[in-house]
Amino acid sequence: MTPEERIHALRKELHDHNYRYYVLDAPVISDYEFDLKLKELQALEDANPQFKDASSPTMRVGGAVTKNFNTLEHEQRMYSLDNSYSREELLEWEKRVNKILGGAKVEYTCELKYDGASISLTYENGTLSRALTRGDGFQGDEVTANVKTIKSVPLKLRGDYPEKFDIRGEIILPLEGFEKMNKERIKNGDDPYMNPRNTASGSLKLQDSALVAERPLDCLLYALVGRNLPAANHYELLDKARKWGFKIPKEAKLCKTMDEVLTYLDHWDTHRHDLPYETDGVVIKVNNLIQQEELGYTAKSPRWAIAYKFQTEQSSSVLEKITYQVGRTGAITPVANLQPVLLAGTTVKRASLHNADQIAKLDIREGDTVFVEKGGEIIPKIVGVDLSRRPEDSSPTKYITNCPECDTLLQRQAGEAQHFCPNITGCPPQITGRIQHFISRKAMDIEGLGAETVELLFNEGLIENYADLYTLTKEQVVPLERMADKSAENLIQGIADSVNIPFERVLFALGIRYVGETVAKVLAKAFKDIDALMEASQESLMQVNEIGQRIAESVVSFFEEEKNREIIEELRKHGLKFSLSEAQLENQTDLLKGKTLVVSGVFENLERNELKKLIEDNGGKVSSSISSKTSYLVAGNNMGPSKRTKAETLGVPIISEEEFLDLIK
Repeated sequence: MTPEERIHALRKELHDHNYRYYVLDAPVISDYEFDLKLKELQALEDANPQFKDASSPTMRVGGAVTKNFNTLEHEQRMYSLDNSYSREELLEWEKRVNKILGGAKVEYTCELKYDGASISLTYENGTLSRALTRGDGFQGDEVTANVKTIKSVPLKLRGDYPEKFDIRGEIILPLEGFEKMNKERIKNGDDPYMNPRNTASGSLKLQDSALVAERPLDCLLYALVGRNLPAANHYELLDKARKWGFKIPKEAKLCKTMDEVLTYLDHWDTHRHDLPYETDGVVIKVNNLIQQEELGYTAKSPRWAIAYKFQTEQSSSVLEKITYQVGRTGAITPVANLQPVLLAGTTVKRASLHNADQIAKLDIREGDTVFVEKGGEIIPKIVGVDLSRRPEDSSPTKYITNCPECDTLLQRQAGEAQHFCPNITGCPPQITGRIQHFISRKAMDIEGLGAETVELLFNEGLIENYADLYTLTKEQVVPLERMADKSAENLIQGIADSVNIPFERVLFALGIRYVGETVAKVLAKAFKDIDALMEASQESLMQVNEIGQRIAESVVSFFEEEKNREIIEELRKHGLKFSLSEAQLENQTDLLKGKTLVVSGVFENLERNELKKLIEDNGGKVSSSISSKTSYLVAGNNMGPSKRTKAETLGVPIISEEEFLDLIK
């Protein structure tokens, strides 16, 4: 056998043993025998570098060093999930699903919600081509070299797989491996890691992949994304992915009814503690892929999936002092400063008290022993008071009446939960908060400029708003504390480079209340440039898909402020982009302006998302449900009969894919 033949034979054999060990949990050789074969392959590859292959099992030992992780766009967005914390919320979600699907029979896939670092793996022709962290859902960091070291991630697939697809999952650190790592750290005199989730996430960003290879990371996968996937439902896709070589947890279950879903929740609420890794809930998904398309997405989450969170870990601590924070919008947030307490693997010293109503509802007072838990396992919150341990000299909390930063009398609008400081232009945390938002990664992403530097620039009187950043000079910046010549140069260059940021991100950077990343994209696409948006009425804003009354009022109010218009003009003079690029404007028309369309069924030439994009590109609004305001129902194959019946009852025109394309010619 030639060296090339032996190399290919060993690779195939080791891939097969890897699959048997990590996916089937049925090894046929010992770890020692596996290691011997791997060493033989490594020696052969070293002696014959012409046969190097990026998907070889030897890649798992690591060795590649990544100084900077490239940020790349996800080909298809990684959405977050809506959370539910009670059966009532889950049943409400079921009602919404049934309403949109018109009473069609719905089955569900239930999967455990793994507590790790989200990952998206791309496979092309059966080979792992890239691995991206979740990032902000639109783009993530490329960590391919590190992910290749994780033994449960197949480098080469087996069987009949699609030509190209993404598969999403979680990189986790099993509890046994985590404990072993901490024992080793304590033995070496190092501080132990706080929890498996953060350790797994941090491992993905280590610069040396050989160090990642030493960690007992695992990868559990749960969702396929791509075109022409070879199944009609999600559960079937999971089964196929398992056969291709992926580690799909066997705990996933197909449930025919919501009662079966609730039984699944009851079982795992108790038995999750028997698992070898951390889980904090269950993800429930509509199983049928056509129904998933029918349900679509909100601005942040799929309508066809929801996470049910198990009751969170709770601890008690003493509330030493209540302080008040001022946000960039002027919102006042009361904060409980606690005696440090260990909770869900992290030390908690502060917890949000939300607003005056929450303080009054729980009668929270300084000196109280309070019960603390992590909302959604992430944000600490106080859920109750141990009244039996309340000090005798305790007095009720009096909520502040004036801003803790500028002493302005606070306001509270009808229907608002929070108090606000109205001193928009004179309250320091609001000013610096808006500038810090402006420079943030998802907005202008100004390299070399951080939150502390913004505070420094403001305190030194060099900036009063974010437009002032563009007048800064190196000479002004160099004398500042902790600012060397090179860092000052980088800061000024970072500000100059930011003028190339596209319009939708500039719009997000302005910090209009309720206008997040996704809403900014929607508004930029709908109005094309800042001038049209500034002149838009509340009514015209609400005609845009996903824009409700609250957002519309906020946008109008922002542009009514003369100071905001002046700052925008200053930014325009400095070259910031306040309109969509020619490439973005290409193929956009107003042919469907003022029209609302519903898309239902499966189409021959276009995917549903492509159809929806065409509607929006031509000025139309996409809705998920039919009403008297619906202009057209675009009907494909396998459309639910209830939608057709409702359209016919309301006299809504039903058109085919071809008729729709004729409509926008």
